[in-house]
Amino acid sequence: MTTPSATAPPAGADDAPDTGTDTGTPKARRSLSARIAARAGGGVMRVVLVLVALFWLMPTIGLLLSSLRSPDRIAATGWWKVFTVPSQLTFDNYSRLLHNSTITDSLFSTIMITVPSTVLVVVIGSLAGYAFAWMEFPGRDWWFLVVVGLLVVPVQVALIPVSKLFGTVGIFETTFGVIIFHTAFGLPFAIFLLRNFFAEIPRELLEAARLDGAGEIRLFTRVVMPLGGPAIASLGIFQFLWVWNDMLVALIFADSGSPPITVALQQQVRQFGNNIDVLAPGAFVSMVIPLAVFFAFQRQFVSGVMAGAVK
Repeated sequence: MTTPSATAPPAGADDAPDTGTDTGTPKARRSLSARIAARAGGGVMRVVLVLVALFWLMPTIGLLLSSLRSPDRIAATGWWKVFTVPSQLTFDNYSRLLHNSTITDSLFSTIMITVPSTVLVVVIGSLAGYAFAWMEFPGRDWWFLVVVGLLVVPVQVALIPVSKLFGTVGIFETTFGVIIFHTAFGLPFAIFLLRNFFAEIPRELLEAARLDGAGEIRLFTRVVMPLGGPAIASLGIFQFLWVWNDMLVALIFADSGSPPITVALQQQVRQFGNNIDVLAPGAFVSMVIPLAVFFAFQRQFVSGVMAGAVK
């Protein structure tokens, strides 16, 4: 007695149509599209992204090369001529910039405004964000709605009334007045951002710390602050960039004798021409500092922005 082989094809297998070589089927078309998409997402897409990045950085590159050329060459030809005549590059503009007391004093004034404004917003915003997230007090939700409502108030609306208020209390056209203005308008966003981030901290973690005898201050400094590092770093970068690059508030409230770098560069613009040998290196220096701050905290910034995006 013989038994059928285990490898024998089932009955009717020869009758089944062979569609593996039919390239006109939807399955084959999908495979071709998938291969094209995979190739486009590889080397071709990388080349496209590099070209877009170079196009985006072209003004910055032009500003850098212009700051390394003499004023007469800037007036005669474009900055791209550097690639054909690289010998025209010189650091004389930066040497004159360092001996320009107006620009150097303005950089110092900008630092004196930006650093306190950033620190105050981060510290006060962290404390308020923790209070709104984990502390119970009367009217907490209503006060938070007021903070959210302040996010939509534009800076331009407050310029005239705040100018009158600062003039009354005697802090108009002072560095302290500019710091207070930037701090006040930076706090709503800081509180909103940090409150939402702190609220995502597991309640069990905070309760365990309280059972171990941790008070509110110790709980904030030892548990909440380390966990909120990415969000705090993101807030600090946002605030630093906003204050450093601000010109409107500085133009109105800053001391005219020691203006920030944005106002000082604007004052270098002449009626019938530009002081390009000062504007180009000054603008590049004022741009490099916030870029250095951003890249120094880039990892924390990305973590803070992506926090809460995935579970």
